[in-house]
Amino acid sequence: MNTTDLIEQPFLRTDLPAFRPGDTVKVHVRVVEGNRERVQVFQGVVIARSGGGIRETFTVRKISFGVGVERTFPVHSPSIAKLEIVQRGRVRRAKLYYLRDLRGKKARIRERRIDDTKLAAMEAAAAEAAEARAAEAEADSAEDAADLDASATDEAAEVTAQGEGDGTEPDEAGATDTDADTEADGQPAEG
Repeated sequence: MNTTDLIEQPFLRTDLPAFRPGDTVKVHVRVVEGNRERVQVFQGVVIARSGGGIRETFTVRKISFGVGVERTFPVHSPSIAKLEIVQRGRVRRAKLYYLRDLRGKKARIRERRIDDTKLAAMEAAAAEAAEARAAEAEADSAEDAADLDASATDEAAEVTAQGEGDGTEPDEAGATDTDADTEADGQPAEG
């Protein structure tokens, strides 16, 4: 593993489903117009995935009003709000650039059927990953709470140590000798 991989690790997205070329996907893209932000959906066939790490990209192609439109997205970009898999395609290539020359029914891609056991295994793996992320977040929050408790205990110990050094002793009710000189309303005692 390179040192750049270690630096990039926290920025990699783990919430996107596993997809590959040939799959039909819906990419929910955040679009900023002035001071407003909205989500725009781009649905098409993934024709390529390239690169690796934080620089990995994928290209989606769709036909819009008879014209082929391709758009390339960074996989780990925060501008992608969500990615849904509509259909899994059965292809034998990594790059599907030949679809650019095909029209109509010839450009169709067969569906890759996943049997129930594989689908259940994929869903279980996704659920397990989600539980691991939740457990990690809970451990972080518990660790932060433990740090706060430890610092509060340290501060209480310091206050106690300071109280022992000034010669005032608390009685059974918790009041110190200096508290006896004042009445309940906070005014100095007479006499």
